[in-house]
Amino acid sequence: MGFLYAYALVFYALFVWRSIDLSSGKEAWGLRGLRRGWILERNVDLSDAQWRNFRANLPALTIVLGGFTVLSLILTHGLRFGGKGMSRYWLVVSTIFLAYMHECCIVFIVAIAAGNFALTKIAGGRSFFPILLWSYNLAFLILNRVYEGYSFTSLGEAFARLDKHRGAMRWHISFNFVMLRMVSFGLDYHWTRCCRPSAINWEKHNATCSECQTGNPCYLSRQEKVLPANAYGLTAYFSYLFYAPLYIAGPVVSFNSFSSQIENPRIGYKQAGAYGIRWLACLLLMELMTHYFYYNAFATSRVWPKLSPVQIFIVGYGVLNFMWLKFLLIWRFFRFWALMSGVESPENMLRCVNNCYDLEGFWKSWHASYNRWLVRYIYIPLGGSRWKLLNVWIIFTFVALWHDLEWKLLSWAWMTCLLWLPEGLMKLSLRLKQMQKLQKNSPALFTEGCAIASALNITGLMMANLIGFVVGPAGFKELISKLFVKQNAWLCLGIFFSFYVGAKLMFRVREAEAYKDKKR
Repeated sequence: MGFLYAYALVFYALFVWRSIDLSSGKEAWGLRGLRRGWILERNVDLSDAQWRNFRANLPALTIVLGGFTVLSLILTHGLRFGGKGMSRYWLVVSTIFLAYMHECCIVFIVAIAAGNFALTKIAGGRSFFPILLWSYNLAFLILNRVYEGYSFTSLGEAFARLDKHRGAMRWHISFNFVMLRMVSFGLDYHWTRCCRPSAINWEKHNATCSECQTGNPCYLSRQEKVLPANAYGLTAYFSYLFYAPLYIAGPVVSFNSFSSQIENPRIGYKQAGAYGIRWLACLLLMELMTHYFYYNAFATSRVWPKLSPVQIFIVGYGVLNFMWLKFLLIWRFFRFWALMSGVESPENMLRCVNNCYDLEGFWKSWHASYNRWLVRYIYIPLGGSRWKLLNVWIIFTFVALWHDLEWKLLSWAWMTCLLWLPEGLMKLSLRLKQMQKLQKNSPALFTEGCAIASALNITGLMMANLIGFVVGPAGFKELISKLFVKQNAWLCLGIFFSFYVGAKLMFRVREAEAYKDKKR
């Protein structure tokens, strides 16, 4: 373990040093997306449009967060609003928020959402409803992208002037999250009508869940709670779809959980305060990273031919860390806003990107709230673990289409499925008596085999995410042609050995976590 710790320390020290050297050298000249920064007169990397827009709008979002939070506190504690009162409040303020964000385009969102509500109320509880609901939502998900949010001009020349008032944000981009909520509302209502039995052993859950034992139900309990039919009303529906704190980027929360919390909002000020302080520390870390490491600018400027193999690895590995921290900041900002308003949503980014060695664990910890949604509304209805090898193809294809209609995302989805197949088969093989015997009689050999397999998995995860979210299939071919050649064999072995060391350290972390849980 001493050698592993020392190796990791040296690896990251060298990585940081080479990253600063790369971002300060001649290779960084002319990179797209660099702007004048505020730290020691260095440039800041704002090449990522999503991060650039969020960072630029952060002051305005903070003012909105503060104003909405103060008003909701006055209503809940001063005027004792609750239940339908808070639903109406959030419906009003969220509608105002949407009117600013999308202006005239709000009519498209309301029309599609109203159609979904009518469909749910008319057909909910019937056997064919899930297929009908999914067809409706998938059709609009694709059509919104194909027609880029539609145009008023297509309705007639009399409406053409409305196209000049489409708001500060394209509505069909944020509609992706609205679509998830529409499906959640429809299926939660459908399962209430069908009296779908819960697969959870509540006696066992209540005995082991520390949150439920305090009298404050956990997210799972709220999600699985059977609500009365009148809880699925129009006011609750629209306040859920347009709930301002979670509207733009999530995290994703189910209708049942949202409805049970909006009726009785509880704000843990100490918990929320500590959460906000940690978020500010992460924001400072991001500012340091983007001022000193221009990973994303290198990736998007297509300068691979100018870089050495070591520099290509630095950029490829660094940009994944940038993406992780970017999404962490965006998701946790809006989750903090929801917490301050009395609604707790599932946390995303449960583990650091450098602390994931298997595909299943990576997905569960990255966009964790979305993963919960996929499990509840797609994976389990499709048969769960009985059809796991087939379900992953359907789920990841949907995830790619949900993000955008791009071939690079479909490439990412199908490559991820291909990577998952050997992992899934390997995990199934661990149940065999021979593997259990090997683990018992030769634990060191078994651990080494797992570490090598994990290093292969990490390599595959890096490749899949670079293809899907950074360079695309064409850029990845160019990257491979530079990195994976005969003269770079020792470098590739060194990278693989680094991943092997990382996997063994992750095993140590998991052992410590298991020991801590057992001690509790």
